[in-house]
Amino acid sequence: MYLAANGRPDAPPRTPGARRRVPATVLALGAVSLVTDVSSEMVTAVLPLYLVLGLGLTPLQFGFLDGMFNGATALVRLLGGRLADRRGHHKRVAGAGYLLSALSRLGLLLAGGATGAIAAALAADRLGKGIRTAPRDALISLSGPPETLGRSFGVHRAMDTTGALLGPLAAFAVLWATADAYDAVFAVSFCTGLLGVLLLVVYVPAAPAPATAPPTPTAPRAAPPRPSALRDPAFRRMLYASAVLGATTIGDSFLYLLLLRGLDLPPALFTLLPLGAAAGYLLLAVPAGRIADRTGRRTAFLTGHAALLGAYVLLLAPVSPPTVVGVLALLGVFYAATDGVLMALAAPALPAAGRAGGLAVLQTGQALARLLGAAGFGAAWTLWGARPALWAAALALAGALAAASRLLPAGAPAPSPTAPEAP
Repeated sequence: MYLAANGRPDAPPRTPGARRRVPATVLALGAVSLVTDVSSEMVTAVLPLYLVLGLGLTPLQFGFLDGMFNGATALVRLLGGRLADRRGHHKRVAGAGYLLSALSRLGLLLAGGATGAIAAALAADRLGKGIRTAPRDALISLSGPPETLGRSFGVHRAMDTTGALLGPLAAFAVLWATADAYDAVFAVSFCTGLLGVLLLVVYVPAAPAPATAPPTPTAPRAAPPRPSALRDPAFRRMLYASAVLGATTIGDSFLYLLLLRGLDLPPALFTLLPLGAAAGYLLLAVPAGRIADRTGRRTAFLTGHAALLGAYVLLLAPVSPPTVVGVLALLGVFYAATDGVLMALAAPALPAAGRAGGLAVLQTGQALARLLGAAGFGAAWTLWGARPALWAAALALAGALAAASRLLPAGAPAPSPTAPEAP
């Protein structure tokens, strides 16, 4: 581990002559994610209506399908990371994931009312998402100098969130224009997903330019054994800290339900609450990434979880319209200061040869911890009631913050000197 020359604990030292602009690869991947998220969220926005109201599935059946495939996504990320690292084919593996998700929309279009075919299409979508995530984030981390990773991930997440906001609007427009024809939504989503794959093929290079100057040529030597991310003490501490914090993250849907109950709002407004949090995330993702680069990513990551704790505390007070605004704003801060920032914090600890696999391990650990946290809060709500469960969640998150502040390395770990900086 090292300390930055200017004294900031977890901001990498400045690379001489480093470019200030966002790398073209990051912008291209952001465009791919934007278009793909439009395609994905079009389906997500109408799927509950299509399955429950259109095909007659019970909410329990829909919840089982959705929960099972979301859990599988976390585990498939490990496979995607391993495949990408094996020969440095980050673009190919990510492209396969994007293509699989696009084809899943065609599967929904052709499935008709067959539950088995619908389940297979949903599985393909989740598998595609799991496969592409780690290789894509590895490409982002390898495309620019280490000191600008927070900004790079912030720009990508902002473009990704833009697609998430546009997707439901596009679905609404298609349904309105076609008199509620769900097949039309699936067809447009399929074409949009293929456009995302085309953007990846044309504009994303197979191997991003090295972030640092190439080393002086030396005599050939045998390639070192492929490193394991879990052997690095600094990375293990990041993994433990993110898992501890993830286990005390109760899930956005519970927060939205508490807001609805507190104000006695009509259920139809439930679908609008995520848009408020997403808008905050969109506005704050790039500034949060820049601040993390300047003041330290460890500090930004912990601050984001402190904002989530603030949302819990707000919900413990009597709910009012300002409470809704405050909770949604704090959720936006939480995601802006944690999602891409965690990847930017961990990437310098991983050599290029194991970057995708290491990020996949981190993402999987965090995702599984959050699944446990959401399940635990749901059980507590059922047994104790909403308010005692929220008190327990707030106290648990406060304890997790204290533990994570001790676990996270105080300095940014340097990349392995034996590994190249680009695939």
